[in-house]
Amino acid sequence: MLGELSGVAKIFIITGRTDMRRSIDGLMAIIRDTYEMDPYANALFLFCGRKKNTMKALHFDKDGFVLYLKRLDNGRFQWPKDASEVRPLTRQEFRWLMEGLSIEQPRAIRPIIQKKDF
Repeated sequence: MLGELSGVAKIFIITGRTDMRRSIDGLMAIIRDTYEMDPYANALFLFCGRKKNTMKALHFDKDGFVLYLKRLDNGRFQWPKDASEVRPLTRQEFRWLMEGLSIEQPRAIRPIIQKKDF
């Protein structure tokens, strides 16, 4: 079903700027060639342009790619200003981003990452 993202295993944000004229094939090339990731994975890849008012999301949905586009009429996405890199997002960070908030919430409780003893 178009728009069903509850089954997506991972969400990745491509920080920095992306040319919003790119289509599915162009965004796939960024994922595959620049970041050496599998665009066919059960993941949602997020891209944002220079103006930060338009975001594209690419997802492979069992039998083909779905390209989502969201353009804000008023305001901008709080996109990370890091150089171009890929980083995973939690579902909460994704919700914050969609609500116009920064993914770096200073008061948010961060989960404890347990270190493995080697």
